[in-house]
Amino acid sequence: EVQLQASGGGLVQVGGSLRLSCAASGFTFDDYVIGWFRQAPGKEQEGVACISANDGTTYYADSIKGRFTISSDNAKNTVYLRMNSLKPEDTAVYSCTALRVGKRRPTAQSLGNMMRNYYGMDYWGKGTLVTVSS
Repeated sequence: EVQLQASGGGLVQVGGSLRLSCAASGFTFDDYVIGWFRQAPGKEQEGVACISANDGTTYYADSIKGRFTISSDNAKNTVYLRMNSLKPEDTAVYSCTALRVGKRRPTAQSLGNMMRNYYGMDYWGKGTLVTVSS
């Protein structure tokens, strides 16, 4: 059974930091791109960041570039999203997703294209709520 378990959300003040974790199981981790999406109340899903597990290539949305860092621990089948300098507009439910790329090494541009299509991912996990208070 495929599982993507997001955790680490919570309430934080403006300028604070959080680290989200996405624990994956039930598929060959190294063959997948793991992506974080977020959905704020009344808004569409937004692709935030993703990482290709087989070679570490990353993509970041402009809205979080320079503040968030995505990383993976392939031995633990876990992807992390370190979020610094949080803003009220970062408040959302954050969920992780997975898309199989096999042994291909996607470019950052192709990762960006993937992250514009939430429903094009292969697997989706339940989200974790991040609330940034001002």
